[in-house]
Amino acid sequence: MKKLPVLDKKGNEVEKIDLPEEVFGGHLNTDVIHQAIVMYQATLRQGNVSTKERADVSGGGKKPFRQKGTGQARAGSIRSPLWHHGGIIFGPHPRDFGYTLPKRIKTAALRESLKVKSQSNNLHCIADIKDGFSKTKEFSQLLNKLDVKGKTLAILDGSDESVVRTSRNIPSFHIMRAQDVNAYDIMRNKKLLVTKTALHHLIERVKK
Repeated sequence: MKKLPVLDKKGNEVEKIDLPEEVFGGHLNTDVIHQAIVMYQATLRQGNVSTKERADVSGGGKKPFRQKGTGQARAGSIRSPLWHHGGIIFGPHPRDFGYTLPKRIKTAALRESLKVKSQSNNLHCIADIKDGFSKTKEFSQLLNKLDVKGKTLAILDGSDESVVRTSRNIPSFHIMRAQDVNAYDIMRNKKLLVTKTALHHLIERVKK
């Protein structure tokens, strides 16, 4: 069974916790990760592009010329899609690109994303942060001691509330709760920093 070191605020290892084999072991299933990421990205699409059909274009209420005798093709409106400045045929309209996947697939994707971070040594665990912070500089120094650099997602359940406030201005650092995070959130960040409490909550989620 794989073990994950738990660090304190100074970056020293204080203990090691066992990572369940049913979550962090076995073959990596990248297919469910791909399915979940495509689904989450689809829900982020705004889908607000719109075009005007012939009925939506201003003008064109009068027949431009008589039906017969002009030598031209008959026309009923200058806003016909065949005319310049006319309507658009089959143009895009506002729509919702979002869709859902079965819950078991989303749970499997979350489990596999945790496995990815573990196998790539980008999963870091810290003891629950009980001490408060008054400045961003103090929390930034903590990250330096933990050697957490780059785009990082932190799941710090069980920590002091001041952590959220003092970490807002740190570039490429984001905090979420274990109950809200999904596979897309984990995969779009290089590092994953979790507390012992948060890791326990995540394991409970993916075991369901």
